[in-house]
Amino acid sequence: MANKKVILAYSGGLDTTTIVPWLKETYDYDVICVCVDVGQGKETEGLEEKALKSGASKCYIVDVTDEFVENYCWPALKADAVYEKKYLLGTSLARPLIAKVLVDYAHKEGAEAICHGATGKGNDQVRFELGIGALDPQIKIIAPWREWDLQSREDLMDFCIEHDIKVNTRYDQSYSRDTNILHMSHEGLELEDPSIEPNYKHILRITNALSETPNEPEEIKIDFEKGVPVSINDQKMTPKEILTFCNKIGGKHGIGVVDLIENRVVGMKSRGIYETPGGTILYRAHEELEHMCLDRETFAFKEEAAVKFAEIVYGGKWFTPLREALSKFFDETQKTVTGTVKLKLFKGNMILTYVSSPYSLYNAEIASFTTGDLYNHKDAEGFIHLYGLPLRVRALMRMSAEEKAKNKEN
Repeated sequence: MANKKVILAYSGGLDTTTIVPWLKETYDYDVICVCVDVGQGKETEGLEEKALKSGASKCYIVDVTDEFVENYCWPALKADAVYEKKYLLGTSLARPLIAKVLVDYAHKEGAEAICHGATGKGNDQVRFELGIGALDPQIKIIAPWREWDLQSREDLMDFCIEHDIKVNTRYDQSYSRDTNILHMSHEGLELEDPSIEPNYKHILRITNALSETPNEPEEIKIDFEKGVPVSINDQKMTPKEILTFCNKIGGKHGIGVVDLIENRVVGMKSRGIYETPGGTILYRAHEELEHMCLDRETFAFKEEAAVKFAEIVYGGKWFTPLREALSKFFDETQKTVTGTVKLKLFKGNMILTYVSSPYSLYNAEIASFTTGDLYNHKDAEGFIHLYGLPLRVRALMRMSAEEKAKNKEN
């Protein structure tokens, strides 16, 4: 009788490399590794051979980078979704798509379980399991970090050595990292002490430390249609090409490095270093265009909705009615967010140099200090009188009360 099957969300890193032999020993499963490529680049090279050497029976590498950018990154961009004012949700956005692919391959292979390598203290266990449960609640989920007695990344390295599995991780570089086309995150080691300044030359992988950035600024021109970038420097590109280009130029100029102590879903605070060069450029350019194209009330309400959207995505609730409804709202707001933005990049900074849109609500004739036909200065008097009426009523009430109190004393 054939062994039962488990789908392992496989990255080829230390955790999932350790999990392959552990699953075989603990559950006697046939382990089928599924590496979901969301733009992690060279990290996918040689993964099939590595997985098979670790004891897996199969390894699939599934490239969904285009889907990730178009159906996950762009909706977040249209929302201007930022978690706790800093984090552009790089890992959070990828997890529901990865969960979707894992469920698809579990069905394809007839696997009874899906296994992930997320820790019992982290956010990803929540994101994976909510995503899987929303798509197929009958699939069994295995989370080794909640079961085994291994306590640290050093323990995992020792486990691999004992099982004659080669790992390339060094103790001084055994950060917990996550990479996709939108970002790269770094946690662990000395970063767990917030009093220690990060050694960015040692840590960063896709972004230059400021000391290594060019001494001359560089301008980038981005064209948007309905809230989505469509061309860079007058060259039409695919979504994947746009984000790749922005990552390269942003990384060159030290854009988008964040040091954040954040509130995890499970209740604790954690510290992470995030590199999001391309996303940071696109978010800034998109925001500048919205300032020009959205009316005051829509812009203000959208800011509130964006906070909620970011919390939903961070908490792993992508496949929910509220997230879907909010995305529809953001799509509606983007119908006029079309135009061109130019930013000058220099030493980690982005300086706005140009913004234009056929749907611009900025009217120079109205805004100018010079009197024009569309705005009569005298109209402001009546507006101010009505706008400030509650303040004057309150002041009159207070003065009347004070006068009555004074007369009573006398």
